[in-house]
Amino acid sequence: MEYRLRCMRCRKSYRASYKRQTCASCGGILEVEYLGDADGNGIAHAKNFWDFGPMLPKGAYKHFEVGLTRLIKSHENSSLFFKLEFENPTKSFKDRGSAIEVAKAKEYGYSKIVCASTGNMAYSIAYYAKLYSIEAAVFISRSANRDKLIDIRSTHDAELHMINGDFTKAQADAEEYAKRNNAFLGGDYCYRKEGQATIAYELFAQRPSLKNIIVPVGNATLFSALYKAYAMLKKARVAKALPRLIGVEASACSPILDAMKRNSEIKYTRPRTLADAIAVGMPTYGSQAIEAAKSTGGMFVAVGDDEMAVQQDRFYKEYGIKIELAAAAGIAAYGKLSNAIKREETAIILTGANI
Repeated sequence: MEYRLRCMRCRKSYRASYKRQTCASCGGILEVEYLGDADGNGIAHAKNFWDFGPMLPKGAYKHFEVGLTRLIKSHENSSLFFKLEFENPTKSFKDRGSAIEVAKAKEYGYSKIVCASTGNMAYSIAYYAKLYSIEAAVFISRSANRDKLIDIRSTHDAELHMINGDFTKAQADAEEYAKRNNAFLGGDYCYRKEGQATIAYELFAQRPSLKNIIVPVGNATLFSALYKAYAMLKKARVAKALPRLIGVEASACSPILDAMKRNSEIKYTRPRTLADAIAVGMPTYGSQAIEAAKSTGGMFVAVGDDEMAVQQDRFYKEYGIKIELAAAAGIAAYGKLSNAIKREETAIILTGANI
């Protein structure tokens, strides 16, 4: 779809040909604004990820296999469903955004893309960068999952920068690297958000009667993407209502929930959780996530590492599938919800399975 870009901080707009994901004037993050109403009538008949093209930014994409992951019913509750995002090529939902974002880097003539990551996004960007024949540089904490680090460096040839700090420090270093080396700054920015929005289109096609969607939250890109996508479907009169969006953070790293409790701006929280995929102390899309939760009648919930570990083990024993700790956060949160919500159709997004 034709689009323009708009800064969320100073509101300056840019043409789609603008080659960055941050504002040249104030450094704020950009948002994709579509020119015209979305046509979501073909969603129910999508046979592959790229059939959502009319709902995505116009671009020169290679049609790699990604998305269209299964939505399975819980063995214990007929109103509960699991969205299996670990069925993507690098075993996480990050591939949806990378398929769009890395393509844009290539389209704009960049020979290198750089990102900050807690693990899964670096793995995904390195994977797609190799497919698009461009170099990848990754900034990641020294405390990141060792198996992920090995794959990122050895399998996908990424330039790995280990930092003494968390995701927030890695993000600042990646931004500086992009400026110094004329690299495309990738990560949790506007094009990734649009790719991740396709989860909403699939969920609507698979279960249009869903009342609740539970999402593990780190940088809140997926959470805000779901809200934007469902709002587009409602505006196009494809969806009648927006599902309640329920975000899940780790008890030891819950900056969004803490801000909502205080009714104040989000403040940095030092991550102290083993659930690395949601260990983000200052979420890029945190403010949008709060708006999304409030606008849909949703909420944020915090769960402990021990609670995630219990549900991770239970899911493995019941379904024979090992999911990562952060993916189990949604299952742990479900147990804390009211009985009224549990009687409604609910989908939990199992975001990844990189153990």
